[in-house]
Amino acid sequence: ILMKAMIFAAGLGTRLKPLTDTLPKALVPLAGKTLLQWQIEKLKAAGIRDIVVNIHHFPDMIINYLKDNDNFGCNIQVSDERDMLLETGGGLRKAEEKFRSLGVQEFRSSNEGILICNVDILSNIDIPTLLQAYNPDEMGVVVVSERETQRYLLFNDENRLCGWTNIATGEVRGPIANTQYPISDTTKLAFSGMQVLSPRIFDCMDEVVKLKGEKFSLIDLYLSIAQKEILRAYIPENYRMMDVGKINQLSEAESFASSL
Repeated sequence: ILMKAMIFAAGLGTRLKPLTDTLPKALVPLAGKTLLQWQIEKLKAAGIRDIVVNIHHFPDMIINYLKDNDNFGCNIQVSDERDMLLETGGGLRKAEEKFRSLGVQEFRSSNEGILICNVDILSNIDIPTLLQAYNPDEMGVVVVSERETQRYLLFNDENRLCGWTNIATGEVRGPIANTQYPISDTTKLAFSGMQVLSPRIFDCMDEVVKLKGEKFSLIDLYLSIAQKEILRAYIPENYRMMDVGKINQLSEAESFASSL
Protein backbone atom coordinates (compact mmCIF):
# COMPACT_ATOMS: atom_id res chain seq x y z
CA ILE A 1 0.00 0.00 0.00
CA LEU A 2 1.30 3.42 -0.92
CA MET A 3 1.48 5.78 1.99
CA LYS A 4 1.49 9.52 2.44
CA ALA A 5 2.15 11.31 5.72
CA MET A 6 1.18 14.42 7.60
CA ILE A 7 3.17 16.03 10.40
CA PHE A 8 1.20 18.33 12.70
CA ALA A 9 3.60 21.22 13.24
CA ALA A 10 1.23 24.17 13.64
CA GLY A 11 0.95 24.30 17.44
CA LEU A 12 1.95 27.34 19.48
CA GLY A 13 4.25 25.36 21.76
CA THR A 14 3.21 27.42 24.78
CA ARG A 15 4.66 24.85 27.20
CA LEU A 16 8.06 25.31 25.55
CA LYS A 17 8.27 29.04 26.24
CA PRO A 18 10.55 31.03 26.21
CA LEU A 19 12.06 29.02 23.30
CA THR A 20 8.84 29.35 21.33
CA ASP A 21 8.71 33.13 21.79
CA THR A 22 11.16 33.28 18.88
CA LEU A 23 10.86 29.82 17.27
CA PRO A 24 8.06 27.54 16.11
CA LYS A 25 7.84 24.35 18.17
CA ALA A 26 8.79 22.31 15.09
CA LEU A 27 12.21 23.99 14.97
CA VAL A 28 13.12 23.44 18.63
CA PRO A 29 16.54 21.74 18.56
CA LEU A 30 17.04 18.35 20.16
CA ALA A 31 20.29 16.37 20.08
CA GLY A 32 21.57 18.19 17.00
CA LYS A 33 18.34 18.10 14.97
CA THR A 34 15.05 19.95 15.06
CA LEU A 35 11.87 18.15 16.12
CA LEU A 36 10.69 18.45 12.52
CA GLN A 37 13.86 16.86 11.14
CA TRP A 38 13.50 13.92 13.55
CA GLN A 39 10.01 13.23 12.21
CA ILE A 40 10.85 13.69 8.52
CA GLU A 41 13.88 11.40 8.74
CA LYS A 42 11.88 8.68 10.52
CA LEU A 43 9.22 8.79 7.79
CA LYS A 44 11.85 8.81 5.07
CA ALA A 45 13.62 5.80 6.60
CA ALA A 46 10.29 3.94 6.39
CA GLY A 47 10.03 4.77 2.69
CA ILE A 48 7.50 7.59 3.02
CA ARG A 49 8.56 10.66 1.05
CA ASP A 50 5.25 12.37 0.25
CA ILE A 51 4.62 14.52 3.31
CA VAL A 52 2.33 17.41 4.27
CA VAL A 53 3.44 19.70 7.11
CA ASN A 54 0.94 22.17 8.57
CA ILE A 55 2.12 25.53 9.91
CA HIS A 56 0.76 28.45 11.95
CA HIS A 57 3.26 29.78 14.53
CA PHE A 58 6.23 31.54 12.81
CA PRO A 59 5.11 29.93 9.52
CA ASP A 60 7.77 31.53 7.32
CA MET A 61 10.55 30.15 9.48
CA ILE A 62 9.36 26.60 8.76
CA ILE A 63 8.89 27.33 5.03
CA ASN A 64 12.44 28.71 4.81
CA TYR A 65 13.87 25.90 6.90
CA LEU A 66 12.42 23.26 4.58
CA LYS A 67 13.65 25.17 1.53
CA ASP A 68 17.15 25.59 2.99
CA ASN A 69 17.33 21.84 3.58
CA ASP A 70 15.90 20.85 0.17
CA ASN A 71 12.94 19.25 1.97
CA PHE A 72 15.38 16.64 3.30
CA GLY A 73 15.10 14.83 -0.02
CA CYS A 74 11.32 14.41 0.31
CA ASN A 75 8.32 15.71 -1.57
CA ILE A 76 6.92 18.12 1.04
CA GLN A 77 3.83 20.31 0.77
CA VAL A 78 3.03 22.97 3.35
CA SER A 79 -0.54 23.45 4.55
CA ASP A 80 -0.69 27.04 5.76
CA GLU A 81 -2.93 27.75 8.76
CA ARG A 82 -1.50 31.15 9.62
CA ASP A 83 -5.01 32.70 9.44
CA MET A 84 -6.50 30.27 11.92
CA LEU A 85 -5.20 27.33 13.93
CA LEU A 86 -7.59 24.50 13.08
CA GLU A 87 -6.63 21.77 15.60
CA THR A 88 -5.76 18.28 14.41
CA GLY A 89 -9.02 17.32 12.66
CA GLY A 90 -9.50 20.71 11.01
CA GLY A 91 -5.82 20.73 10.08
CA LEU A 92 -6.12 17.38 8.33
CA ARG A 93 -9.26 18.54 6.53
CA LYS A 94 -7.53 21.67 5.24
CA ALA A 95 -4.57 19.60 4.06
CA GLU A 96 -6.61 17.52 1.63
CA GLU A 97 -5.77 19.75 -1.34
CA LYS A 98 -2.07 19.34 -0.50
CA PHE A 99 -2.41 15.55 -0.61
CA ARG A 100 -3.97 15.94 -4.05
CA SER A 101 -1.01 17.98 -5.23
CA LEU A 102 1.26 15.16 -4.04
CA GLY A 103 -0.02 13.24 -7.02
CA VAL A 104 -3.38 11.61 -6.34
CA GLN A 105 -6.34 13.43 -7.86
CA GLU A 106 -8.84 10.73 -6.93
CA PHE A 107 -7.42 10.76 -3.46
CA ARG A 108 -10.54 9.82 -1.47
CA SER A 109 -11.14 6.66 -3.46
CA SER A 110 -7.48 5.66 -3.71
CA ASN A 111 -6.05 2.73 -1.79
CA GLU A 112 -3.39 4.88 -0.17
CA GLY A 113 -3.14 5.41 3.55
CA ILE A 114 -2.16 8.52 5.49
CA LEU A 115 0.23 8.23 8.41
CA ILE A 116 -0.30 11.18 10.75
CA CYS A 117 2.02 12.17 13.59
CA ASN A 118 2.65 15.06 15.96
CA VAL A 119 5.92 16.92 15.57
CA ASP A 120 6.58 16.92 19.32
CA ILE A 121 6.13 13.21 20.05
CA LEU A 122 9.24 11.08 19.72
CA SER A 123 9.02 7.30 19.85
CA ASN A 124 10.78 4.09 18.94
CA ILE A 125 7.78 2.87 16.92
CA ASP A 126 8.65 0.68 13.94
CA ILE A 127 6.71 2.39 11.16
CA PRO A 128 6.81 -0.49 8.62
CA THR A 129 5.20 -2.81 11.22
CA LEU A 130 2.55 -0.17 11.96
CA LEU A 131 1.77 0.16 8.24
CA GLN A 132 1.23 -3.61 8.00
CA ALA A 133 -1.49 -3.30 10.66
CA TYR A 134 -3.46 -0.88 8.46
CA ASN A 135 -6.37 -2.43 6.59
CA PRO A 136 -7.55 -0.19 3.71
CA ASP A 137 -11.05 -1.70 4.01
CA GLU A 138 -11.37 -0.12 7.46
CA MET A 139 -11.01 3.52 8.51
CA GLY A 140 -7.68 3.13 10.22
CA VAL A 141 -5.50 2.20 13.17
CA VAL A 142 -4.78 4.44 16.14
CA VAL A 143 -1.48 4.06 18.02
CA VAL A 144 -2.19 3.71 21.73
CA SER A 145 -0.39 2.54 24.85
CA GLU A 146 -1.15 1.39 28.37
CA ARG A 147 0.48 4.40 30.03
CA GLU A 148 -1.46 6.08 32.79
CA THR A 149 -3.24 9.32 32.01
CA GLN A 150 -6.60 10.99 32.73
CA ARG A 151 -8.10 10.72 29.26
CA TYR A 152 -8.47 7.38 27.52
CA LEU A 153 -9.82 5.98 24.29
CA LEU A 154 -12.12 3.01 24.91
CA PHE A 155 -11.98 -0.15 22.79
CA ASN A 156 -14.39 -3.09 22.76
CA ASP A 157 -13.45 -6.78 22.75
CA GLU A 158 -12.92 -6.63 18.97
CA ASN A 159 -10.25 -3.98 19.52
CA ARG A 160 -12.53 -1.41 17.93
CA LEU A 161 -12.86 2.19 19.13
CA CYS A 162 -16.17 2.70 20.92
CA GLY A 163 -15.66 5.77 23.09
CA TRP A 164 -13.55 8.13 25.17
CA THR A 165 -13.45 8.92 28.85
CA ASN A 166 -11.90 11.39 31.26
CA ILE A 167 -11.47 9.40 34.46
CA ALA A 168 -10.97 12.55 36.53
CA THR A 169 -14.38 14.00 35.63
CA GLY A 170 -16.23 10.79 34.73
CA GLU A 171 -17.14 12.23 31.32
CA VAL A 172 -17.84 9.63 28.62
CA ARG A 173 -18.23 10.39 24.90
CA GLY A 174 -18.77 8.41 21.72
CA PRO A 175 -21.10 5.51 20.82
CA ILE A 176 -20.67 3.80 24.20
CA ALA A 177 -22.23 6.81 25.96
CA ASN A 178 -25.58 5.93 24.35
CA THR A 179 -25.60 2.25 25.26
CA GLN A 180 -25.92 0.06 28.33
CA TYR A 181 -22.49 -1.44 27.58
CA PRO A 182 -20.46 -1.11 30.82
CA ILE A 183 -17.26 0.90 30.54
CA SER A 184 -15.60 -1.67 32.80
CA ASP A 185 -15.86 -4.12 29.90
CA THR A 186 -13.84 -1.88 27.59
CA THR A 187 -10.08 -1.58 27.33
CA LYS A 188 -8.81 1.87 28.28
CA LEU A 189 -5.79 2.97 26.25
CA ALA A 190 -3.92 6.25 25.99
CA PHE A 191 -3.70 7.96 22.59
CA SER A 192 -0.14 8.55 21.43
CA GLY A 193 -0.56 11.15 18.67
CA MET A 194 -0.02 8.79 15.73
CA GLN A 195 -2.47 7.03 13.41
CA VAL A 196 -2.85 5.58 9.92
CA LEU A 197 -6.09 6.56 8.22
CA SER A 198 -7.92 5.76 5.00
CA PRO A 199 -8.37 8.80 2.71
CA ARG A 200 -12.10 8.05 3.02
CA ILE A 201 -11.80 9.91 6.33
CA PHE A 202 -12.38 13.13 4.35
CA ASP A 203 -15.87 11.89 3.45
CA CYS A 204 -16.70 11.70 7.15
CA MET A 205 -15.88 15.25 8.17
CA ASP A 206 -19.02 17.17 7.16
CA GLU A 207 -20.98 16.00 10.18
CA VAL A 208 -18.33 17.24 12.64
CA VAL A 209 -17.96 20.54 10.79
CA LYS A 210 -21.72 21.09 11.22
CA LEU A 211 -21.38 20.59 14.96
CA LYS A 212 -18.00 22.14 15.67
CA GLY A 213 -17.15 24.43 12.77
CA GLU A 214 -13.84 24.17 10.93
CA LYS A 215 -11.84 23.80 14.12
CA PHE A 216 -12.06 20.29 15.60
CA SER A 217 -9.79 17.56 16.88
CA LEU A 218 -9.19 14.12 15.40
CA ILE A 219 -10.68 12.66 18.59
CA ASP A 220 -13.92 14.61 17.91
CA LEU A 221 -13.91 13.12 14.42
CA TYR A 222 -13.20 9.57 15.58
CA LEU A 223 -16.00 9.62 18.16
CA SER A 224 -18.47 10.95 15.58
CA ILE A 225 -17.76 8.06 13.17
CA ALA A 226 -16.97 5.19 15.56
CA GLN A 227 -20.52 3.82 15.36
CA LYS A 228 -20.29 3.31 11.59
CA GLU A 229 -16.59 3.06 10.84
CA ILE A 230 -13.91 0.75 12.20
CA LEU A 231 -10.91 2.33 13.94
CA ARG A 232 -8.71 -0.21 15.69
CA ALA A 233 -6.17 0.07 18.49
CA TYR A 234 -2.54 -0.60 17.67
CA ILE A 235 -0.17 -1.15 20.61
CA PRO A 236 3.45 -1.25 19.44
CA GLU A 237 5.76 -3.82 21.01
CA ASN A 238 8.25 -2.54 23.59
CA TYR A 239 6.86 0.94 22.96
CA ARG A 240 8.75 3.95 24.25
CA MET A 241 7.48 7.44 23.56
CA MET A 242 8.04 10.93 24.84
CA ASP A 243 5.97 14.06 24.42
CA VAL A 244 8.51 16.87 24.12
CA GLY A 245 6.03 19.25 25.63
CA LYS A 246 7.68 21.06 28.50
CA ILE A 247 10.79 23.19 28.71
CA ASN A 248 12.07 21.35 31.80
CA GLN A 249 11.97 18.03 29.90
CA LEU A 250 14.34 19.05 27.14
CA SER A 251 17.49 17.47 28.58
CA GLU A 252 15.57 14.23 29.22
CA ALA A 253 14.21 14.47 25.66
CA GLU A 254 17.76 14.92 24.31
CA SER A 255 18.93 11.64 25.79
CA PHE A 256 15.67 9.94 24.72
CA ALA A 257 16.15 11.14 21.12
CA SER A 258 19.78 10.03 21.11
CA SER A 259 18.71 6.54 22.25
CA LEU A 260 16.29 6.03 19.36
